[in-house]
Amino acid sequence: MPGSSDIAVRMTGISKRFGGVRALQGVDLEVRAGEVHALLGGNGAGKSTILKILNGVHVPDEGTIEVGGKPLTSHSPEASRAAGIAMNYQEMSLIPTLTVAQNIFLTREAKTAAGFIDDRTAVTRACEHFDMLEVSVDPRRLVGDLGAGQKQLTEIVKAISQDAKVLILDEPSTALAVSDVERLFVFLRKLVQRGVAVIYVSHRMDEIARIADRATILRDGQNVITADIADLPIDTMIEHIVGRRSLGLADVERGDASRGEALLQLDGLSGVHKPNDVTLTVHAGEVVGLAGLLGSGRSALARVIAGLEPAVAGTIRVHGKAAQIRSPHDAIDAGIALVPEARATEGIIPDHSVETNMTLAVLDRISPFGVTDRAAARRITDEKIKTLAIKTGGRDLAVSTLSGGNQQKVVIGKWLATDPDILILDEPTAGIDIGSKSEIIRLVRDLARQGKAVLMISSELSELLTACDTIAIMADGRLHEVHPREHFDDPALAGTDLGHRLQAAEQQLQNRIQGALAAGEENQHVDS
Repeated sequence: MPGSSDIAVRMTGISKRFGGVRALQGVDLEVRAGEVHALLGGNGAGKSTILKILNGVHVPDEGTIEVGGKPLTSHSPEASRAAGIAMNYQEMSLIPTLTVAQNIFLTREAKTAAGFIDDRTAVTRACEHFDMLEVSVDPRRLVGDLGAGQKQLTEIVKAISQDAKVLILDEPSTALAVSDVERLFVFLRKLVQRGVAVIYVSHRMDEIARIADRATILRDGQNVITADIADLPIDTMIEHIVGRRSLGLADVERGDASRGEALLQLDGLSGVHKPNDVTLTVHAGEVVGLAGLLGSGRSALARVIAGLEPAVAGTIRVHGKAAQIRSPHDAIDAGIALVPEARATEGIIPDHSVETNMTLAVLDRISPFGVTDRAAARRITDEKIKTLAIKTGGRDLAVSTLSGGNQQKVVIGKWLATDPDILILDEPTAGIDIGSKSEIIRLVRDLARQGKAVLMISSELSELLTACDTIAIMADGRLHEVHPREHFDDPALAGTDLGHRLQAAEQQLQNRIQGALAAGEENQHVDS
């Protein structure tokens, strides 16, 4: 057993209620100095609650906390920061109207000799931190102008810049490219060698197996197990998280969907910066996946189709007819719906009710003479709660009270309420647990069987290989390859278990993405 000097954090008997909801009951968490400790559990298991207690955002109802062997008796973000704790929040705490550097050093600004805020020094120090991670983000840019991946990197740098003894990373990789995740892991290993304790929260089991030393698993606000990662194979982790034997995505039965007419046709479609000259067709009953790295132009393509960004060239055809899409309203009228990547800022209004969120996109249809038909709103909400199996205490509860997976179902339900023919899903499972991921992938397959055309973006290649009929690979805003899903299967593995075949197909797809990236860079070199 490690001595008290080896323990960076010891939380004992932590309990917390929010109104009548028990979030935590007698939870223990012990994290050693110089280790990456994974904190795992399904949505609603209590992970974010116990970490916010450690970071001083919430006050525990019961229990004790020690940091570095010293009791933490004052519960506030300032007290936790003084104790050497820094946290990267899953929902992000960045201010869009400030620059990257200003966000990183907010409340810790460098000052000139005259006592004024020294933005130049902040930019220099921010560059140093990004250089340590070996990633490129301009510290002078406004956060509101960044993509999701760059915002995620900024949030991570904000946390690591505090020179903390305990670093909490809550879903740090949800918007990161594979290469950026690798750089993050290299940096975390350096921190651990210096004795920093890292608490790492992720729903990506492959990441946990690679980076963590030990893991604590919570379920329903209580401890399930704490063990060395070497003693927790991925299937065992999943079983502890969901409370039953599960193979994760390998449990999802793809089934067959009848491919029908071409519902969405893109011909030479270009945006202001990205995408560039994209030609692609999505049929009724077909799920087309967009694979690529951060910055490949996948989200930009989705936003142009959905009318959030202007098209500067090319055509969009819906049901074979040219569609003039200049706004999201035009897209909705054309039967196109986009479930956006940034759920917390673009998908929901957290403090509003489940019903309000669910009916936002159809208010014009259920508000004759400008007055909302509440009976219709309740009917739509109750139907989606039932069909999508949304776990909520009631339609009138704030959507912020739901777990991440159920919040995502509300966003999907909101857009399904418009009865679209074409559904675009941008990272639909980011930040949600393995059980909810499987449910959403099943939903995608069900929508295809209903005759919908689905365009799905995901950085998790196993999800694309499970959900999609066709996979298109993008790099630098251009479409490089389009293949049927079966193209990535290895015939030599026929008859082996599904998980093994999926892993091999994922490696094949990853190689193709890297090849597309290299081809794009070569074309840029030739053009210059």
